[in-house]
Amino acid sequence: MMMFIGCAIIMGYGVASGGATFGGIVVAICVAVPLIYGVVAYPKFGTVVLLLMAYFLFQLGRIGVPGPLGTVMDALQLLLLLALLVNQRREDNWALFKGPISVMILLWVAYNIIEVANPTAASRLAWVYTVRSVAILQFSYFIFLYNVRTIEFVRFLFKLWLGLAFIGALWAYKQEYIGFSDSEMAFLNTPDLIALLFINGHWRKYSIFSDPVAFSYNMVMPCILCICIIFGQFKAWKKGVAAFMILFCFVAMLYSGTRGANVLLPAALFMFAILNYNKKVLIFSCIAAFFFIVLINFPTGNQTIVRFQSAFRPNNDDSYNVRKKNQKRIQPYILGHPMGGGLGSVGEWGKKFAPGSYLGNFAPDSGYMRVAVEDGYLGLILFCTMMFVMMKTGINNFYLIKDPELKSYCLAATLIVFTYNVANFPQEALVQFPSNILFYLFCALMVITKRLDDEKQLREAQSKQLIEAAV
Repeated sequence: MMMFIGCAIIMGYGVASGGATFGGIVVAICVAVPLIYGVVAYPKFGTVVLLLMAYFLFQLGRIGVPGPLGTVMDALQLLLLLALLVNQRREDNWALFKGPISVMILLWVAYNIIEVANPTAASRLAWVYTVRSVAILQFSYFIFLYNVRTIEFVRFLFKLWLGLAFIGALWAYKQEYIGFSDSEMAFLNTPDLIALLFINGHWRKYSIFSDPVAFSYNMVMPCILCICIIFGQFKAWKKGVAAFMILFCFVAMLYSGTRGANVLLPAALFMFAILNYNKKVLIFSCIAAFFFIVLINFPTGNQTIVRFQSAFRPNNDDSYNVRKKNQKRIQPYILGHPMGGGLGSVGEWGKKFAPGSYLGNFAPDSGYMRVAVEDGYLGLILFCTMMFVMMKTGINNFYLIKDPELKSYCLAATLIVFTYNVANFPQEALVQFPSNILFYLFCALMVITKRLDDEKQLREAQSKQLIEAAV
């Protein structure tokens, strides 16, 4: 009782002297302490919080939630990584860091750390800001690989992801047919954003995400999972929900006006047909190809569809030609700098920390181009090797897995990783939340599904041996 009285006295004095600020700090502490404990003590809870924060990060900022939300995300990932290392030390099982993908990620992180010694880097401070996010994001692969241990949790994560995708698509429909909210209009009320997002009298939609590009990519990826569900051994009602989600998310994606996203679903379907070839898939692929051919060539005055069609005629697109010229112009620099210009030398960090440098005002407009310019051709080779190892692991595991459900999940994860790599060519697909988190989740799921299948096959073999021994 005395403790509660003491707390009440402290609260009263604090609010009287510090006002609402003191009360806000107390409330924040009351929320943060149990949240931190939950993240560290319960890895599944921490994983779910990470995904939720990645999805709603920018929307929270737009509605006025104070504080450095990006730093909060970094802290959340560090807490999960700390919990992982503590548990690994207790279990003394470091096999987590020995797989092909794990080795390549560790090599990539090490290379980016070595970049601090790059003699051609214009700013060491830019490296400090950039390497933080690069390293933390890469290690999220290990967080997922450790925390996701059961097929039930895999199912839950897919359901959660589809639910979040539905919310994102629904918000885009709201922006399209009802309009932007006051906070969204305040966000858009800058000359640069108006020039970028107001095209031919129509606003490009970005839903709850950072920009239309991130929004469009996060509409394509759920479609890929739903295609795998339709062709997998799932109940009819689940396939019906998946078919609805494909249509719902695909139309929402068109509202983004992102031409680079329009080619992603056909690319994913092409890889899907190669990996999962059978009569049913062949018929579906032919129908899908016919649908896209009609949609690409159908005469229309609808600006959303016109912009979709222009993605398949890149040579007629002024912005594409400008990007192509910029990339051609920078090629001699890349060839002459094996380690590139240093992390953070291009884009926003380049403008901030090295505004007068050769790379300071260069806009990479491509994830691969950014790697080539910042990390050099040596870094690009290492990065492409890492992506190749990821794809090879996913494809091998897909063919090795015996359980039909896990096989479908592995196929979906592999196709999504492949599609993100395709998306990383016209845009920087792996830098914004939630795509940067989801990419490493699906990389981990390619390995997790094989691990779960191995465990299931081992249990079945042991049960069979026990039955035979009893007989």
